[in-house]
Amino acid sequence: MTRSVYVTGIDRGDGRQVVELGVMELLTRQIDRVGVFRPLVHEGPDRLFELLRARYRLSQDAATVYGMDYREASALQAEQGTDELVSTLVDRFHLVARDYDVVLVLGTDFAGTQLPDELALNARLANEFGASVIPVVGGRGQTAQDVRAETRNAYRAYDGLGCDVLAMIVNRVAREDRDEIAERLDARLPVPVHVLPDEPALSAPTVAQIAHALEARVVLGDDAGLARDALGFVFGGAMLPTFLKALTPGCLVVTPGDRADLVVGTLAAHSAGTPPIAGVLLTLDEVPNADILALADRLAPGTPLLSVPGNSFPTAEQLFSLEGKLNAATPRKAETALGLFERHVDTADLLKRVSAPSSDRLTPMMFEHQLLEQARSDRRRVVLPEGTEGRVLHAAEVLLRRGVCDLTLLGPVDQIRKNAADIGIDLGDAQLIDPATSDLRDAFAERYAQLRAHKGVTVELAYDVVSDVNYFGTLMVEEGLADGMVSGSVHSTAATIRPAFEIIKTRPGTRIVSSVFFMCLADKVLVYGDCAVNPDPDAEQLADIAVQSAATALRFGVEPRIAMLSYSTGTSGSGADVDKVRRATELVRQRRPDLRIEGPIQYDAAVEPTVAATKLPESEVAGQASVLIFPDLNTGNNTYKAVQRSAGAIAVGPVLQGLRKPVNDLSRGALVQDIVNTVAITAIQAQNSQEKATAQ
Repeated sequence: MTRSVYVTGIDRGDGRQVVELGVMELLTRQIDRVGVFRPLVHEGPDRLFELLRARYRLSQDAATVYGMDYREASALQAEQGTDELVSTLVDRFHLVARDYDVVLVLGTDFAGTQLPDELALNARLANEFGASVIPVVGGRGQTAQDVRAETRNAYRAYDGLGCDVLAMIVNRVAREDRDEIAERLDARLPVPVHVLPDEPALSAPTVAQIAHALEARVVLGDDAGLARDALGFVFGGAMLPTFLKALTPGCLVVTPGDRADLVVGTLAAHSAGTPPIAGVLLTLDEVPNADILALADRLAPGTPLLSVPGNSFPTAEQLFSLEGKLNAATPRKAETALGLFERHVDTADLLKRVSAPSSDRLTPMMFEHQLLEQARSDRRRVVLPEGTEGRVLHAAEVLLRRGVCDLTLLGPVDQIRKNAADIGIDLGDAQLIDPATSDLRDAFAERYAQLRAHKGVTVELAYDVVSDVNYFGTLMVEEGLADGMVSGSVHSTAATIRPAFEIIKTRPGTRIVSSVFFMCLADKVLVYGDCAVNPDPDAEQLADIAVQSAATALRFGVEPRIAMLSYSTGTSGSGADVDKVRRATELVRQRRPDLRIEGPIQYDAAVEPTVAATKLPESEVAGQASVLIFPDLNTGNNTYKAVQRSAGAIAVGPVLQGLRKPVNDLSRGALVQDIVNTVAITAIQAQNSQEKATAQ
């Protein structure tokens, strides 16, 4: 069984970091303890490891990641031979391997290493480590025929040296050649071949990277602006009307610093979204006066304005030699890289070939990976009513780059575009709709009036109601124009879910709409319900919440073991509150004898095996409960917040359950990752809703 994966290449410039990041993402989906080992390293910071450590919250000591630096390796090889070099690196690898379930090995980079026959060294190290190999071949600037030949030769080289080749990955090929290369290689090689097209955004430097390389002074701009990718360069010299026609999306404008007209005109165009630019680089050490800078800051707040002392020609030489790099400071590039990897690599087959041991635990990171993968497997459209909100825009970019779902953003379209441009976000193929001016508004007004006629709602009144983004989004879901909705980052819970109660309503046979939180603890994920909707459910309602919550848990990979919580355990207590929980437990057992359930039970007996062994030693739920049902909203809401703050848990939710179609609420303090997770959950719920509708 493979315990380590060795990602290597045949030459420099293959963009292998995309593959290394993608494989790490793949491994951490099902394995808790993943280590990293780089046999040989250049002096200075290791950008990729810093990215992996930040993104995957690695606790591995950086000192254990590296075998030795290239200079030390070259000297050791020259003085004592290759065998001694390999032996030393093998010993250092095993120091890492003993502490992890699987190790990702990052091969040498073929860049100024001064090592003879570097390919053979990588092959030997992989064999000595007992690692399976994924060779990467770079195809940038090559013909399709040359790429195919080089890939076949690379396979023969590693296979001929005794390596267990899992798959071949060809990276950075011309988009127009990608399908032909993939088809022809699949027929010629005995292992899967995954072909990734060249992605300009990955090789584009960020504005921050440009500023660092050119030692530029940042005159204006914030961190979000500096994180933008410079997808091209436009050099200013023409008059403004002609110059504006030359602007391209994501370009960095390079102009002498005394051309205030070009600076103001460019930023005005950016503010209007026609087109959004990365920033402006001023040459000749000239900067517009304070009044112009103040105007520039108002026109496009956050957009970078840099200044360098040189003139345009040497500046251009430096710019064209720069290439973007994946690192911890470029999280958006990482999302782009992962989206590219997941679109063009059969990740399920590759993970199966890795044959790495699956973890018994479901960690928070595994849970988040699982959400994205499930949502991506059958893409749905989710509507986001808060389309002008910055956190929602950032989340939308992540979701689109990762291919998690299709999106519709609601709000004034020009404002959405401007806000996105101001923070350097590319909304790609997202659908943008302004409810106030949409052609759908009349039809939605008539539909809402029909649904609420019993409340005296007229078409005229409905016409005003449906201009509200939450009502408009809910009607999109009801009418099948979207599969689910997520709101609440700037709206109250009532404003988010009231339209769903009025328009979508509950599923047949469902007594109550309730909610759960997925509580992501350090080593497991628990499901808490109901902590957000129902103040004081009776026994019938509590039983319904338990059944719904078990179904939700199972849908998201948490095996349901239900604990009906109370202030007493078993038969030790009495009173109306305990009796309610006891009755609810009996109702669940009658309705769903297949579910494992215990109640009434105290929280400690539900989750702590040592307490359970004393209080309910014969229970198959006590001590290992995964779905915890609280007797009332007061208890549930306070408990989830206490656990979230005191235990450092990640709380994903509330996730509504019981509606015919999915609508979910966000906390007004939701972070970008919270929004991403909730949208993914909503997309998965939509998949489930469609399956049930088809079955009926």
